[in-house]
Amino acid sequence: MTILLLSGSPSSPSRSARLLNFIGERLNELGQRTVSLHVRDLPAQALLHADFSDPELLAAKALLAKAEAIVIATPIYKAAYSGLLKSFLDILPQDGLDGKIVLPVATGGSQSHMLALDYGLRPVLAALSARHILSSIYATDSQVVWTDGQGLQLDDAISRRVQDGTHLLLDSLVSLQRGKPAGQAVQSPILNGLPC
Repeated sequence: MTILLLSGSPSSPSRSARLLNFIGERLNELGQRTVSLHVRDLPAQALLHADFSDPELLAAKALLAKAEAIVIATPIYKAAYSGLLKSFLDILPQDGLDGKIVLPVATGGSQSHMLALDYGLRPVLAALSARHILSSIYATDSQVVWTDGQGLQLDDAISRRVQDGTHLLLDSLVSLQRGKPAGQAVQSPILNGLPC
């Protein structure tokens, strides 16, 4: 199994990318193979002009296509996920996430931006035919702190959400491989026929 760690942050380093890397390390410790894709590393001209012939964009799309699951991380700006991430999602085909399990992760300045995941990102992931969209992990800037001496320090509540999210992701992958409905995975509202 391959899990893609997809970072939509335009800056480096960033809280959302560090949180994504932390989740990736936990998945590696649990025996999973992860690969990383940072949208900011893709050629901006090709991305903004949707140059589908660009070799780097083709390679990025192929990497996504091979993954069984995706952990997608973004900062929240002005109550929305990053424009950089939107540019990448826009170049994917309509079924670009078909059959995939997705764990959305975001960081923002305050709890008031938390719903950007549910009302902004989740419908786009569903429109791209994600099989299951798991419960999101949202952290405020004060809950994800980086220091050169201690590295990444997570608030206890976020640490628990990360643990729960990684285990749910793995349980969902195992269920998917066995051909059973993913245990407690939250199906996309659109796939369930429910309003977003």
